[in-house]
Amino acid sequence: MNIKTIHTSDKEVSAKALFKGDIGTATAIQLQENGVLKEHITKTPALLLCIVGEVIYEDETKKIVELGEGDYVNIQPNIKHWLKGHSNSHLILLK
Repeated sequence: MNIKTIHTSDKEVSAKALFKGDIGTATAIQLQENGVLKEHITKTPALLLCIVGEVIYEDETKKIVELGEGDYVNIQPNIKHWLKGHSNSHLILLK
């Protein structure tokens, strides 16, 4: 399988479970150019890894991280955060 072929929709944002284990999950996220993953909170620590494309991660603490291919950001629990796509992007979220 290839991460670029998991999403078959042209939706602005798409998420599909890759793996669900007893102690963690992996989710594939597709974010279209200019697409926005709206403000939300995770209850557990998470790692967001950019596989393809470019996105901006922002959170309520004013943290702004530009992610390109191979870049990642640690997401702290209980902090509002959101993403914006600068190009068509594929990401992996590990919790």
